[in-house]
Amino acid sequence: MALLQFTEKGIFCERANVYIDPWKPVDYAIITHAHADHSRWGNKFYLSHHLSKPIIQHRLGSDIHIESMEYLEKRTIHGVSFSFYPAGHIIGSAQVRVEYKGEVWVASGDYKLEDDGFASPFEPIKCNTFITECTFGLPVFQWQNQKEVFDDINKWWKKNQEEDKVTILTGYSLGKAQRLIQGIDPSIGKIFTHGAIEKTNEIIRNMGVKLNQTTYVNSEISKSAYRGALIIAPPSALGTSWQKKFQPFEVGNASGWMKLRGPRRRRSLDRGFVLSDHADWDGLNAAIKATACEKVIVTHGYTNIFSKWLNDQGIETQIEATAFEAEGIENTDKNNAE
Repeated sequence: MALLQFTEKGIFCERANVYIDPWKPVDYAIITHAHADHSRWGNKFYLSHHLSKPIIQHRLGSDIHIESMEYLEKRTIHGVSFSFYPAGHIIGSAQVRVEYKGEVWVASGDYKLEDDGFASPFEPIKCNTFITECTFGLPVFQWQNQKEVFDDINKWWKKNQEEDKVTILTGYSLGKAQRLIQGIDPSIGKIFTHGAIEKTNEIIRNMGVKLNQTTYVNSEISKSAYRGALIIAPPSALGTSWQKKFQPFEVGNASGWMKLRGPRRRRSLDRGFVLSDHADWDGLNAAIKATACEKVIVTHGYTNIFSKWLNDQGIETQIEATAFEAEGIENTDKNNAE
């Protein structure tokens, strides 16, 4: 039997009776990261990286049965060895290395190769079979260095500040928001956050992780205090009464989908910044090459196009359907920590 199989409940290791990121309730779930599409309610037992554990507990309830371990730490179940390696996606995100009698499979979860200075950087793992996402598996998706992106964001914020406007920048509440907070120049002005983001920030700070200072948007702060400031909010806040109280403002979104014009038009954004927590085309190919794997299984994203490309390069590839959601301007709020 294959070491890992795709079933109606999720990615299953039958020898150990363990699932990786199951989308239906199971007895034993190994979780790659705390986004809601990968960490779901209803499992009897959870195993995650220690930085994901408090966030999962906040989302699913403090009474869930969850344990955690560090990167490279091993847990052996019925002779099968499981270990976490950094995925670089968000804080606490992990690839899952599975080994049995010398055969090694790796389930990547979501990942990116660029070191964002906050999440633990991606580490390639030699393996026989690599299960990879391909959210941005098209050649058009090529990311700029994040320093250049943040330079553009800082310039936009300064321009709005000079015009006495509020700057509203959106990104999902777990991962993207913290990356923005750490990457933006805090000397420009004050950084405010939506409540969904600040709750996540509080959990992360309580773990001893340093974040630049932010202030929660609340009714006790006068409207004038927001002029010239930056507000980081989830995309779900756009078009609501919460947003309207900050007028005059400009709105931007940070996402890989900003590479395309359509999503920006649909959201009536003033600015779109191409900044993703997923690997771009070159990153996907580089990650696969670094594993020296014999076989690739592609999941959520441009699976048909990306698998054909890999097959054309002489790499054995198969497509498997999952219940994971690709990062997007339309679904990004489903992936936050709330």
